[in-house]
Amino acid sequence: MTPEVLTESFKALSDGLYRVAYYILESQNDAEDAVQDLFVKLWGNRDQLDTVLNFKAYCTTLMKNLCIDRLRKEQRVQAMEPGPDIAETRRVDEDYDAREKLERVMAAIERLPARQRDVMKMYVFEEMSYEEIAEKTGMSNLTLRVLLSNARKSLRSQI
Repeated sequence: MTPEVLTESFKALSDGLYRVAYYILESQNDAEDAVQDLFVKLWGNRDQLDTVLNFKAYCTTLMKNLCIDRLRKEQRVQAMEPGPDIAETRRVDEDYDAREKLERVMAAIERLPARQRDVMKMYVFEEMSYEEIAEKTGMSNLTLRVLLSNARKSLRSQI
């Protein structure tokens, strides 16, 4: 992947990647750092990115893993510090549980039928309106609502 293509592709995804990082890390500064770290990682591997079929999914997965690694590293550092605060330990455990739940939800989304998965991702992650999705996919608003409803029901039953 050329540097220009990588830069433009990453710029287009950076807002969504920031939202994923912020959701996991719950800190604006940490989320911004994670997005920058991801770009540096991609930049270093830009020659191998031509084989990636879905750049957005690849970046989202890398961001999720990078954030989880940051949380685990933070937990190890806190474990080494003397006398951890019990309330903070509970919060880290709750954060970890929330991250595991997010991983289960993401895996469940990937198991949805293709049309449901695509519409769900556009609606939730890309924050597109029904009209924008209808324009992009050529489906009617009613069809989109039914697909989203079925996707939500499927996710509830899987989780």
